[in-house]
Amino acid sequence: MTPSRTRAAALTGVLVAAALAVSACGSSTSKTAAAGSTAGTKSAATATSAADLGGMDALVAAAKKEGTLNAITLPRDWANYGAIMDGFTKKYGIKINDENPEGSSQDEINAVTTRKGQGRAPDVLDLGGAFALSGAQQGLFAPYKVATFSSIPTGQAAADGSWTFDYGGYVSIGCNETKVKDCPKTFADLLKPEYKGMVALNGDPTQAGAAFAGVYAAALANGGSFDNIQPGLDFFNKLKKAGNFNPVQAKQSTVESGETPITIDWDYLNAGYAAEFKSKGINWQVNVPTDGLYANYYNQAINKWAPHPAAARLWEEYLYSTEGQNLFLGGFARPVEMDAMKTAGTLDTAAAAKLPAVSGTPTFPTQDQITKAKAALAAGWSKAISG
Repeated sequence: MTPSRTRAAALTGVLVAAALAVSACGSSTSKTAAAGSTAGTKSAATATSAADLGGMDALVAAAKKEGTLNAITLPRDWANYGAIMDGFTKKYGIKINDENPEGSSQDEINAVTTRKGQGRAPDVLDLGGAFALSGAQQGLFAPYKVATFSSIPTGQAAADGSWTFDYGGYVSIGCNETKVKDCPKTFADLLKPEYKGMVALNGDPTQAGAAFAGVYAAALANGGSFDNIQPGLDFFNKLKKAGNFNPVQAKQSTVESGETPITIDWDYLNAGYAAEFKSKGINWQVNVPTDGLYANYYNQAINKWAPHPAAARLWEEYLYSTEGQNLFLGGFARPVEMDAMKTAGTLDTAAAAKLPAVSGTPTFPTQDQITKAKAALAAGWSKAISG
């Protein structure tokens, strides 16, 4: 599945490191049956750590008894999720239903709120920061702290574990050198006349995290700030008026076909294209623009009413284990535990060495700034690209 999922906006922290397709619509297991999985002193549905169920062995047993995990909006080649899902199933024998791989964070939230009590509701969520924050404010997530919770830097998880950073990256500019003579390296470059009809985003920034980040980065490159995303909107208005903006949603298939020869996207996605297409004769160049340095993370959360609550918690344990974190790194994404793993000597240094080069140190918006930026985009994006 191509990494075209329209993801939600990112969240604060220190970085070390779309049409609904329901062919796999989830388990038919009822919530009542699944929520009855117990071990130790608490039910899986109320466990806030593996210890509440009597330890990891008990959690594994309860999860295997459920036998299924309902995931949502996880493209197999987004941050190496294909290998991650395969690794989880191989290790525990638990089937994963991955619904709507190309969906958005808003689709995830909608699935939680509209399917409460249904066996096909998502168990786990992978969300951009603005949506993780709004979901937490709505009380949609179950508090849970993985065994490695203390390795997650301060500020990069909710105090109760209801949301937790998992992997992150930088906004980058990808370019097909076989179709573009001189690839752009900065946002300022993107306005050059030779890039007519070439510059695409990964989705609608009012719904998509990668696109949201692209507009935020453009704002930083054009005199804006985390308190003022308007210069980013103005930039895309100029890009549209110049004829350079390409409204096609960038994804692996459009990159491969040449339909989107220049993309503004997360560096781990663009780096993945470069690695995959090299054997196909496509030279995909990846540059992290120095004039609009923006980096952030996505977040994990467990549906408060997960139909498979033990499997949901075991999934989180797997993602934050050394194996899971290194698998994210293998997909060119920077895992949240990267510093701790480097100190412990458990980091895959060969994979870390392949990360796109970055010059400069990024800063990060607060939750309030992200919320306001999201509102500004909702009010102004259509107008910005209509002219």
